[in-house]
Amino acid sequence: MSKAKAIRITGARSSLTEDVRGRQRRYIISMAVRTVCVILAVVLWQESRIAAIIALVGGTIIPYFAVLFANAGREGAPKMPETFVGYQPPPALGPGSTAPVDKP
Repeated sequence: MSKAKAIRITGARSSLTEDVRGRQRRYIISMAVRTVCVILAVVLWQESRIAAIIALVGGTIIPYFAVLFANAGREGAPKMPETFVGYQPPPALGPGSTAPVDKP
């Protein structure tokens, strides 16, 4: 049984728990990539110093961006959903024009 994606019908933000979980997930993934970079630097040190240095630089820079993105504030409030898809409002009156008057 597949889980259907919920359709947002309000302008409310996602829950704080959901937001924190997403930021934690991004941080864990970036730290895993950093760990791989450091291991690659150690393994490649004798084979190719240039590749090892590139991996070491990646392992040094990634934590900065990981913390930066993990500590970023909550996402902005989503825009209100479109109530009527394809709805065109009636044309507005132009300058100096008057509305037609219905005579009984």
